Amino acid sequence: MEINTHERADSRLLGTPVLLEKSTAVVELTATEEMAVDDRGLVHGGFTFGLADYAAMLAINDPLVVLGSADVKFTAPVKVGERMTATCVVEAVDGRRRDVSVEVSVGDRVVLKGTMKCYVLQRHVFDQ
Repeated sequence: MEINTHERADSRLLGTPVLLEKSTAVVELTATEEMAVDDRGLVHGGFTFGLADYAAMLAINDPLVVLGSADVKFTAPVKVGERMTATCVVEAVDGRRRDVSVEVSVGDRVVLKGTMKCYVLQRHVFDQ
């Protein structure tokens, strides 16, 4: 399946798609030293969240999709060098709204889990 959204997303910051099917996306991101917030290698949660957000956008795969809100919990820390895998599935469609389940794991350890409400706009957000 072809990527139709977020074409300029930088894989070093948001991850690399490894599976893209209708209503489903899996994206991987290896945490780098630049993502650390301390000398022990703790990765800032914004990178974990960004990976989940990008995977949600790919699960919808529309050029005009945006994130409206997120209800997620960080359940474990991520350390530099670990590979995060985000799995997102569109669970419901209501008009322009898409409800997406999101889960980010490191191996078999879940580090973020929740839902995102995304919207497919009629025109680009800057053209509103």
